[in-house]
Amino acid sequence: MNMQFVHVLQKRPLAFFTGSILAVLLFLFVGSVAITYAAGDEPAAADLVVDNQAIDIKSKSYQDLFRELEEVHHFPRQQLIGLFTGLRIDRKVLQLMDRPTEAKPYYQYRPLFVTPTAIVLGKQSLVLYRTLFDRIEKEYGVDREVIVAIWGIESRFGMNQGNFELFQSLNTLFAAYPRRSDFFRTELINFLILCRDNKIDPQSVKGSYAGAFGQAQFMPSSFNEYGVDFDGDSRRDLINSLPDVFASIANYLKRFGWQLDAPVYAEIGGNLQSEVLTTAYNTGRKSLVDWQTLTKIQKIAIPEPLGQGQLNIIGLELSPQEGGGMRFIAGYPNFQAITEYNHSGKYAMAVTEMAEAFKN
Repeated sequence: MNMQFVHVLQKRPLAFFTGSILAVLLFLFVGSVAITYAAGDEPAAADLVVDNQAIDIKSKSYQDLFRELEEVHHFPRQQLIGLFTGLRIDRKVLQLMDRPTEAKPYYQYRPLFVTPTAIVLGKQSLVLYRTLFDRIEKEYGVDREVIVAIWGIESRFGMNQGNFELFQSLNTLFAAYPRRSDFFRTELINFLILCRDNKIDPQSVKGSYAGAFGQAQFMPSSFNEYGVDFDGDSRRDLINSLPDVFASIANYLKRFGWQLDAPVYAEIGGNLQSEVLTTAYNTGRKSLVDWQTLTKIQKIAIPEPLGQGQLNIIGLELSPQEGGGMRFIAGYPNFQAITEYNHSGKYAMAVTEMAEAFKN
């Protein structure tokens, strides 16, 4: 799931350091970083902290957070103090945030997920859970192959749900990742709410470095908004319940307009033939073009989108060993629904190509 936030570097108080020597060392460290980046480049978040650095819960940002949790969401103050006391920065979380997988070119990105083993496991899952997918397709109108592809990419079919302490990761990102601090503040609140509602110990949950968890790797806010109880036990469990996992993925895509058996993408060539299309490509996933305009410009015949939906333009890098260049595709409303799950066009294409492989 890539939002823009104001870049603000927050000064961190040194009160949490109990040793004066450590405080001096940190001061010198931060000072050297400031000099290094004086030329204008923004320092990476990981460069502004040391690993295992204490988080100051007496800071204004944390006191404001506690006040909202108490007054709006009715968490007892003593419970919050007990939960948050002793939290420390996980610097690896910040390092990973500064170099996301989606930065790789597509010819390197795709093989990370669309592998022969993944295709075999996906096909086996579609057979094993056929009856369950029959119910989910009837209820939500989302193609089963896409659900399994997302499951496979997000958690290796449930086998890898992440090894980061989720509560620590969310606090690290709230306290020490200024560019998206507001976003992770919201996710932290949502996480505490879902843990309370589902009787989960917040400190027991593991997930990704970016705050996603469970077999579907939902962010906490997505869990609260789109999570589904499909096994009838009166709780939403995206960690252990496959009916809940599959139905929640389907519900997410349905809410963003997925249409059963509708086109997902179309190949439109290795070059874009006008500034209209180039601008749409460079602007990103929210820049849409009319189907008829696209077919006229590129001089191609592609399926008409259902409901007069518009298309976005995605560019996928080809391997230099295969001649290099670009592969451009038109993303239909179903493709756009996948990019609501994860904003990367590369991610959506990997999901789509894995789902296609399941049918072969």
